[in-house]
Amino acid sequence: MLTFLFGAAVVLAAAGVAAGAWMLWRIPVPAETGGTPEKGVADVTVIIPARNEARRIRPLLESMRRQTVQPLEILVVDDASNDDTAAIAASCGAEVLPNKELEEGWTGKSAACWLGAQRAAGDRLLFLDADTVLREKDSLHRIRSAFDENGGRGLLSVQPYHVMHEGYEYLSAWFNVIVMAGMNVFTPRGTALREAGSFGPCIMCLGSDYFAAGGHKGVREAVMDDLELGAAFRRSGFPVFCYGGRGIIDFRMYPEGFRSLVEGWTKNFGTASQATHPFVTVLISLWISGGMAGMLLPPAALLFPLPGWTAFAAAAAYGVYVMHTAWLARRTGTFPRWIFLFFPVLLLFFLGLFLWSLYLTNVRGTVTWRGRKINV
Repeated sequence: MLTFLFGAAVVLAAAGVAAGAWMLWRIPVPAETGGTPEKGVADVTVIIPARNEARRIRPLLESMRRQTVQPLEILVVDDASNDDTAAIAASCGAEVLPNKELEEGWTGKSAACWLGAQRAAGDRLLFLDADTVLREKDSLHRIRSAFDENGGRGLLSVQPYHVMHEGYEYLSAWFNVIVMAGMNVFTPRGTALREAGSFGPCIMCLGSDYFAAGGHKGVREAVMDDLELGAAFRRSGFPVFCYGGRGIIDFRMYPEGFRSLVEGWTKNFGTASQATHPFVTVLISLWISGGMAGMLLPPAALLFPLPGWTAFAAAAAYGVYVMHTAWLARRTGTFPRWIFLFFPVLLLFFLGLFLWSLYLTNVRGTVTWRGRKINV
């Protein structure tokens, strides 16, 4: 019986590797347009919601200055910051819009985005999180070109490439992969599966489409405003397109420390999991289960009286999962390869925080983010 169970775990690990490859089969990025990027001023208003972003907003605004295509205007909506966010934004040439009081029934980011959209002069709106950075001088040009190539209507979102500097940030590995996979559109079936919504850090749309879909006002109570905004566009008959941002746009998530990382992923995951297509949910579940099998096989081979071949099978399964998880995660961020030798730590952290997120979302009904209690 032990040998049979061991063999079943090896099969499960192999199935997990196959499921992982399938769920992130292809991650498209906005393509290079070829030749010399055009120069000039685009009809794009950049809207940056910012709450206590003094440590992070300057690199984004400086990357804007380097763009071959300049936005028509840059609006930083100061969401009741108590640091130097507004002063830094103004010194970098952005127009700062104060948003000091949060009305009942709104989340802070949605309110800031809505205010910025109402004040925008450009035909196209580009919503950027304050922790993003446009990596290349043609990044804005490529994002705008991808939007136009998809018909110039609806909503285009790009998930930035995650840049990390501190060890605790590596704990985001499984989260990053599942965020991408959970959008439903990166399997071999492509857009045959309906996307789960949109990536919040980088969104482009026409202002007219935004208001026709209800904009952030229509999703003002949502914790995951990006998912809900994409769904609102779809309900209004507009297409939604999702891309990866490697080589185009970066971000550094949760530089404030471990507690910020825990709060951020806790806020996101309990709600986001509900939007994933059942087929992709099965793939993700298989990938996680295969990782658990790969994690448990080596100690099982050591602790139980099993045939000699099991030691080789356990080592092979563990090694394959090390390489497989590194391959997936490094498509989403700057994770060092060596960290995946300890992939069970990353997996257990993900599972623990995911269960905690489900508890907060479905039992307590509140999560905490940036000093605010948010009802979910």
